[in-house]
Amino acid sequence: MKRPRFESCRGYPMPRIIDGETALDHALSGLIAADPLIGELVEAGARPPLRLRDPGFSGLAGIIVAQQVSVASANAIWARVTARFDPLEPLAFLAASDADLRACGLSLPKMRGLRAVALAIAEGRLPTEALGAMAPDEAIAALTAVKGIGPWTAEIYLLFCLGHPDIFPAGDLALQEAARLALALDERPREKELRAIAEERWQPFRGVAARVLWAYYRIARHGREGAPVLGADAT
Repeated sequence: MKRPRFESCRGYPMPRIIDGETALDHALSGLIAADPLIGELVEAGARPPLRLRDPGFSGLAGIIVAQQVSVASANAIWARVTARFDPLEPLAFLAASDADLRACGLSLPKMRGLRAVALAIAEGRLPTEALGAMAPDEAIAALTAVKGIGPWTAEIYLLFCLGHPDIFPAGDLALQEAARLALALDERPREKELRAIAEERWQPFRGVAARVLWAYYRIARHGREGAPVLGADAT
């Protein structure tokens, strides 16, 4: 599936979508020019990986599978899911039994959520092919109208499946903690506060700033226990 291009947003010149290393480097250069702190984080080792996912049901499913579990568990479950469903398509997933899905390692809540997403796509209620042409707020609204997709999942989908350069999942606990550390804040900023910080400092490169902060978080928290869980939708 071809990733769409995005137009200018709120009067700011938008960088091209992040669909490869060249695009990421270009946007990262613009972000560093706007905020030298980002350059300091990158020099400290927080140059972000590309992390692209396929759009459509497969991309959404991968994001949902990875929520609130360890990276190792997510990778193991995802490997079983993609081995069982090749290709991973909504109708095939809907035809699978509970036993099939449990064998993949899916919990009952994730089974329900993934089925809801697969049904919405199959019935045309979630037009994944059209999401890239929508304004970000409109695309997020379309995604979150489906039970099982919360704001975090929707924003991650726009970032890593459609390559949007200016989406910032401010409700993400890892981003909040990374911002606290990078900006030397007294406490972890709440979602509303972090959105305001991102808009002031990093628009229209907020998606790239998020990637840098996640990379910085991994460096800062490496080897420590009790780190916040990445990717929990508040639904």
